[in-house]
Amino acid sequence: MQKEAAFTEKVNVHKTDLLVLKNYINGELVAPVSSNYIDNYNPSTGKIYALIPDSDERDVESAAKAALDAFPIWSTMPVEKRSKILLRIADLIEKNIEKLCKAESVDNGKPISLARNMDIPRAAANFHFYGTAILHYASNAHAMEDTAINYTLRNPIGVAGCISPWNLPLYLFTWKIAPALAAGNCVVAKPSEITPTTAFLLSELCIEAGLPKGVLNIVHGYGHKVGATITAHPKIPVISFTGGTKTGADIARVAAPMFKKLSLELGGKNPVMIFADCNYDEMLKTTLRSSFANQGQICLCGSRIFVERSIYEKFKTDFVAKTKKLQVENPALESSKMGAVVSKQHLEKIISYVELAKQEGGQVLCGGNSIKLDGVCADGWFMAPTIIEGLPYNCRTNQEEIFGPVVTITPFDTEEEVLHYANSTNYGLASVVWTENLTRTHKFAQAIHAGIVWVNCWLLRDLRTPFGGVKNSGVGREGGFEALDFFTEPKNICIRIK
Repeated sequence: MQKEAAFTEKVNVHKTDLLVLKNYINGELVAPVSSNYIDNYNPSTGKIYALIPDSDERDVESAAKAALDAFPIWSTMPVEKRSKILLRIADLIEKNIEKLCKAESVDNGKPISLARNMDIPRAAANFHFYGTAILHYASNAHAMEDTAINYTLRNPIGVAGCISPWNLPLYLFTWKIAPALAAGNCVVAKPSEITPTTAFLLSELCIEAGLPKGVLNIVHGYGHKVGATITAHPKIPVISFTGGTKTGADIARVAAPMFKKLSLELGGKNPVMIFADCNYDEMLKTTLRSSFANQGQICLCGSRIFVERSIYEKFKTDFVAKTKKLQVENPALESSKMGAVVSKQHLEKIISYVELAKQEGGQVLCGGNSIKLDGVCADGWFMAPTIIEGLPYNCRTNQEEIFGPVVTITPFDTEEEVLHYANSTNYGLASVVWTENLTRTHKFAQAIHAGIVWVNCWLLRDLRTPFGGVKNSGVGREGGFEALDFFTEPKNICIRIK
């Protein structure tokens, strides 16, 4: 009952009852030291509905101390026991799926069906995967004939700083903290101040699961206060960050001279390459999803669509027709497939890129405008799914990350031409190739500058595989045993036997 009360505590601000979130430090839900709070908006209504702790360096210091104090116990706990705790958290996420889905939809503006089918199940899967993976984590041994034997130990590092973004809030938050905890580290984590509610609910579930005090600490607040303090803290030697490329560069400038271990999963400007020999119906259905899922606010969405010229006009006609049928609705409705974008500022950014595209010679084939809904969503932040053609491959619209429901379509004639287009940006996160030609598949898989190449599919993820990008899309890899490697330090032991 005490945990439920923490979530439903209310204060009177602007004559409106608002939910008050708390930090999770040393196993307890606590108010920020400053007693100050940040307004949290519901994107679909444009209204404040919650208050977020406006934490600062004092809260981070308390969290870091709690994590340091807990580390000797957690890091030496038998992996079977750690595994059971993580699996309990996974089970509790599944048992509370409807509560978490509603919170994610309200906080982010995404359709509740998307949260139910993707975000929250994946958060549970992250804990389940690493709760079991740690039981099978192995090291190497190397025999030097009859002279010596070497074996490798992989030890937890200490306190990990995990900073996650707003677009897939609980999904990506757990993608970091689950492997860090499984490997034996303690964590000081910061969810996005734009979408903090499911991270707060997770802290309640961690208490219920019996996670020892101080093992996971969640500090809410602004990036320039909380995130910057975590990054610069001398007792937090490893940083995992997902977010914008500029922020990633700022983190690297601080962390690199301190010789911290860094994992940076950053932006993307992902190409979709469609050849005439593709399975057309499957391609069209999937391209609609890869363009506009979560209102285009997934770093893996395909925002640059290149189509072989022989099928370009057919594709354009069909793609525009299907996009126009997408209904932007209140994300709380079960029928909703397109919800709100995350904030007013982000909506303004998206619209500014549509205007830029027009200046660069682009023609808007559909969308291009914000949408006003009736009723409770009258003041929400909604954007029509948008398709633009007629732009050069190297213009700003085709080179810079928009991160919204906006895609460009461009014809191509040869493999060499489309490879040049695809590799022309400073990003290299993901890519999609649609073709039935096996030789072309292998050629493109090798030649595309990206950390992920999907062939005849999109967002098909095996959690055992490495995840990350090249160029300005990041440094390092998440996922699979690569994540456990990242959150541990290898130590070579050489024993002379002769």
